[in-house]
Amino acid sequence: MRNERRLRTRTPETRAFAERVRLVMNLTARLNALPFDDLDARRTVLTEIFGGPVPDSLSILPPFYCDYGLGASFGERVFINQGCFFLDYGGITIGDRVMIGPRVTLSTSGHPVEPAERYDFITHAPIVIEDDVWIGAAATITPGVTIGRGSVVGAGAVVAKDVPSLSVVTATSAVERRRLRGSPAS
Repeated sequence: MRNERRLRTRTPETRAFAERVRLVMNLTARLNALPFDDLDARRTVLTEIFGGPVPDSLSILPPFYCDYGLGASFGERVFINQGCFFLDYGGITIGDRVMIGPRVTLSTSGHPVEPAERYDFITHAPIVIEDDVWIGAAATITPGVTIGRGSVVGAGAVVAKDVPSLSVVTATSAVERRRLRGSPAS
C-alpha cells in the first residue's frame, strides 16, 4: 500500500494502542446503546471517541463502530449512515459535504501480506476523502487511498487505489496480484 508505515507488535506502543482500542470499543458500545433522539449525549460520546470536539454539522447515525478514534477528522456537513466501521489508526480525513452510506468500512490498518511477518507488525496508511464525495452502501476503502473531490464510490465497491476527482467507481473483483513466499508457521 502507498504511504504504508509499520508498527511492531508486542511493544509498549502497541500495548498503548490496544488500550486505546479497548477504551474506544467501550465508548462505541455506549454510543450505540443511547436513545436515537438523545443528540446531546451522542455528541458527548463522539467527542470522547474522537478525542476532541467534532463539527456541529457532523451527523453519524448509530450503530457506529470505531477502533481508535484519534486518527479521524471531519469537515463540515458530513453524513455517516448506520453500521459504518472506521479503523482509523492510520488516519482518516473526511472533507466537507461528504456522504457515507450504510455499512461502509474505512480501514487504514492491516498486516503485512507475507506470512512470516503477519504477527510481527500492524501496517497502516491514511485514507483521504476529499470534499463532495458520496460513498455508497457497503463499500470498503482500503489503507492509503485518496478519493478525489466530487467522486462517487458505488455500493459494494472495494477501493484499493486512488480515485481521481469527479469519477464514478463501482464493482468488486478478486485479482491475483502476486504469489507469496513459503507457508505460514503452524
